[in-house]
Amino acid sequence: MAATLGAVTDADVVVAGAGPGGAAAAAHLAARGHDVVLLEKDRFPRDKVCGDGLTPRVVGELLELGMVDEAHGRVDGWATQKGLRIHGGSTAMELPWPQLDDWPSWGATATRKVFDEAVARRAQSFGAVLHEGVAVTGPRWRDGSESRVAGVTWRDEDGREGEVRAPVVIAADGASGGLSKRLGVTRRTDRPMAVAARTYYRSPRADDEWISSFLDLTDADGDLLSGYGWVFPLDDGTINVGLGLLSTSKDFRAVSYRRLLQSWAGGMADEWHTTEDNRTDAIRSGPIPMGFNRTPLHQRGVLLVGDSGGMVNPFNGEGISYAMEAARLAAEVVDGAFTSKRTADLDAYDRELRQRWGGYYTLGKVFAELVGHPAVMHVCTTYGMPVRPLMELVFKLMAHLTDRHPSDTKDVVINTLSRLAPAA
Repeated sequence: MAATLGAVTDADVVVAGAGPGGAAAAAHLAARGHDVVLLEKDRFPRDKVCGDGLTPRVVGELLELGMVDEAHGRVDGWATQKGLRIHGGSTAMELPWPQLDDWPSWGATATRKVFDEAVARRAQSFGAVLHEGVAVTGPRWRDGSESRVAGVTWRDEDGREGEVRAPVVIAADGASGGLSKRLGVTRRTDRPMAVAARTYYRSPRADDEWISSFLDLTDADGDLLSGYGWVFPLDDGTINVGLGLLSTSKDFRAVSYRRLLQSWAGGMADEWHTTEDNRTDAIRSGPIPMGFNRTPLHQRGVLLVGDSGGMVNPFNGEGISYAMEAARLAAEVVDGAFTSKRTADLDAYDRELRQRWGGYYTLGKVFAELVGHPAVMHVCTTYGMPVRPLMELVFKLMAHLTDRHPSDTKDVVINTLSRLAPAA
């Protein structure tokens, strides 16, 4: 295993991007005994626009990596929560995370500065070689043709350039998808997008045992928007306050996300202490690519993981769990391809992910189109919110939390709909 990044470095797998997907892929591959080079353009700790909420699906992936203390909130910077407090219309309802066989029964929060570095360091502990301050600049082609990728080229923060030669590349370089774009993989316009904006406030409610979601997001004129807001408590005495707006909204491109967030947060300052004096960070925004918005997920030796493949849940804008689950699958598929020595076996990655999530993402696309109409959202929040059994079903659907072999009727309904829907 290479200890330093020379002008030419050889590895079994090179991973572009050390976010949750890339770092988890590197960890699982290194744990299987593969020589892995992990390249991250920034240096840890580094920030990313996110709600900082970790669903039980994410907690499950942390446990898969052996990050037990982090998953249970026993480490500084990590906290756990019982479930979701959902606000809509005049109703507020607390919905515990469901008790399931396939998933943990609790969620967690940690800032991306804390979370991403922890997963990256875990990858290092398994033997992956992490290089920070190194940006991937493009694919390295085998034999000079563009039939197959055989590594990547890079440039570091000092202007040095080089290449990592590897028969398999994992692109986990975020929503911008720099590596996939250089392969000619373009964003699919038939998939929903969103923009999220968030900031942090000091608040005495930072020890809340519930994460909070707000379904009736309004603009400065009080008009309902096709988005949602959140307040997530953190271990450091602050709360993450943010909002997401769907591309199906007529206001998607016209709205000022900074002003909208300031207005919305200021309107609930009496309850959450979200005043400008308590704000501890700038308001930042970023894109959320949803529902497999870049395909195919394997092409010419490159596997797309996380935001680079648009693996974000269209129902709730959550992408960390899908990035980490895809990373674990990628490691299994790559390991199998090395064993069989058949590069065509990498195609199983794309097929399996579409089978797992394709129908569910299609349902999410329909949901995103419906809630793009304020009248639909008004009906949902006014008449649906007070009905607890309905909201429990909606919660499980939006959080994508069901057992594969369920005894619960709600799980059967959700699994059946996902199976019958055409794969995204």
